[in-house]
Amino acid sequence: MINILLAEDHNIVRDGIRFLLDQEEDMQVIYEAVNGLDVLKWLDKEQKPDVILTDMNMPGMDGLHMINALQTKYPVLILSMLDHENYVMETINAGASGYLLKNISKDELLFAIRYVAGGGKYICSELSFKILNRLSNLNDILPASGVSVDFELSERESEVLHLIGEGFTNNEIADKLFSSRRTIEGHRQSLMEKTGSKNTATLIKFAVQNGLIK
Repeated sequence: MINILLAEDHNIVRDGIRFLLDQEEDMQVIYEAVNGLDVLKWLDKEQKPDVILTDMNMPGMDGLHMINALQTKYPVLILSMLDHENYVMETINAGASGYLLKNISKDELLFAIRYVAGGGKYICSELSFKILNRLSNLNDILPASGVSVDFELSERESEVLHLIGEGFTNNEIADKLFSSRRTIEGHRQSLMEKTGSKNTATLIKFAVQNGLIK
């Protein structure tokens, strides 16, 4: 069970997120906070969450100051409307495990939570592509073209990778391959671990540069 601490100052947004998470058998929201100070006070006396899912802009103490105060003691996943790369880099450098935009699909939200809870780091697809498009030198973050890979992909992993490259979500891939969403999430996580990718954009770029997809 993934125990989630949810920090969001807008009641209707917080209620909506909790409703989505409560439908998952492996997730539960153990506390709802309205700002970073509320989170810190609760953490001093209550159980440890597996993931802190938090907004960026909150009154009293925002997400960035909360991350600095936590000093990477807990995995923090930002869910925000702020889409500028500076916010992303600030939070990741401060110790956040991931950054999501509030316009992502339920599918990507659930995947990100599970991935971060398992020790990974994740930036949503939209932000990943935006950041990559603005970088002038991809060699700093991606393997050079033609670098040989020292792993093998299963036939199903290859199928999933090609469909990811075509922009399909986990749910859509599951439908196409007559599989479950959870199984596809497992294949996606395996692909990211094998390639050392932190998000969908870097996974696709790695696959293209190494001839895994065209």
